[in-house]
Amino acid sequence: MRLSTLFFAAVALVPAAFAQINYKDYDNDFLDPAYVLGKDFNSSTAAAQQTIVQWADFLAAQGPWAVTNKTVTAPTGNLQDYLSWAPYYWPNCTGVGNTTELTPPQIWAQCTYYDRDGMFNPDRLLVNNTGDFQAMSDAVFYNTLAWVLTGHSNYSANAAHYIDTWFLNPTTGQTPNLQYSQMHRGPTGQIGDHTGLLQMPKLTSAVLVLRQAKSPDWTDALDAQMVNWTSTYLEWMTTSPIAKGEWESPNNHGTYFYGQMAALQILVGNTTAATATLKQYFSKQYMAQIESTGEQPFEAARTHPYHYRCYNLAAMIVNAKLAEYLGMDYWNATTTQGATIQTALNFAAGVTLNSTDGDGPIWELYPSMVAVGANYGDPSDKYAAFLAQADNQYPAEPYFFFNQNFSDSGLVAASAPVTSKQGPASGAMAGADARQIGGFMAGTMTIALICGVFIV
Repeated sequence: MRLSTLFFAAVALVPAAFAQINYKDYDNDFLDPAYVLGKDFNSSTAAAQQTIVQWADFLAAQGPWAVTNKTVTAPTGNLQDYLSWAPYYWPNCTGVGNTTELTPPQIWAQCTYYDRDGMFNPDRLLVNNTGDFQAMSDAVFYNTLAWVLTGHSNYSANAAHYIDTWFLNPTTGQTPNLQYSQMHRGPTGQIGDHTGLLQMPKLTSAVLVLRQAKSPDWTDALDAQMVNWTSTYLEWMTTSPIAKGEWESPNNHGTYFYGQMAALQILVGNTTAATATLKQYFSKQYMAQIESTGEQPFEAARTHPYHYRCYNLAAMIVNAKLAEYLGMDYWNATTTQGATIQTALNFAAGVTLNSTDGDGPIWELYPSMVAVGANYGDPSDKYAAFLAQADNQYPAEPYFFFNQNFSDSGLVAASAPVTSKQGPASGAMAGADARQIGGFMAGTMTIALICGVFIV
């Protein structure tokens, strides 16, 4: 059964005691604006739509975010330069020869830093441009979707404001490069690393929706400024030695680089370049990324292999979605060993997570499983059965809305309208022929920032 409404597909208004937030930062995603703006949503996605609105409200309460919101600057001294520190690098100060205790800035500049893969240096969070960017990107994405689902303009205003603050505002806008992302500290450091490039498909999805729906909040001036910023950033991506290192990476770094570049080329309207970018990925890095068994060798070699398998899988799926948006089909593209994205998902689903060493979380695989089931089919319901056993609330997750058609495993119940903090939206079929959220939103507040943490 499907719903075609003016503003939304409908769900129940849940009691306050159940309206808890179980926010998760999915690794990566891209939504075709035609799906969002067509508003022909399966009624089984009603609970997921309610979650999208709740996540939009939750994130909006924390914004806006700015790259200038930090107390430590890049070596340029410019707060508008994006800065992050390589998270797995730790200082060794034994050779400094100091006679007094070193201050943090002295440690950062004088001590030699070395890599401890998978072991986070806690002081990386003293500079949180990474986490702030990810929160901003999610806030733009979910507020844009909430605007479409509810018809309430506060959500589109939020999305436009967050983009303006992070990218475009003369005082707070980010310099269009990542010269000091994943910066290596120490006497021979103080430069960025190729492992720190941003992830932009979610934000691109939002801009495309705002643009195509002609949101009054997304003005022609903002759109032109964003295209200009993105064009300058793309120039940096294609000429910087730092970015070139990511471009050539055989593992998840390369996968995300191609997805970011293609998404931004779509944003600026250069679909010819985006098509070429994705063709290059699927004929180059992708070919060696999945073995015949479905194992991803470059990710399996890492300290947290479960996470990295999921992380790269999410990026491969987004690259296939971007290609599909451009009229290409890479879902059945095979690697050198004859494997597909589905082969990689099947292998990852059979791996037992060792959570004792900080790997995971286990749910990181679930969005990819639904995407694979929706695109390859799930005739025997093996993916749906897996998810029903692993998480019987999965139909309330936004990823269930993103990837249709996929079975709800019979877990969805009765109905009423999508709501936001402003109250029920109005529409031609508000409250009609929909199913309610039921017990999906019960739970405790959980914030899982995956992309904001695991980015190397």
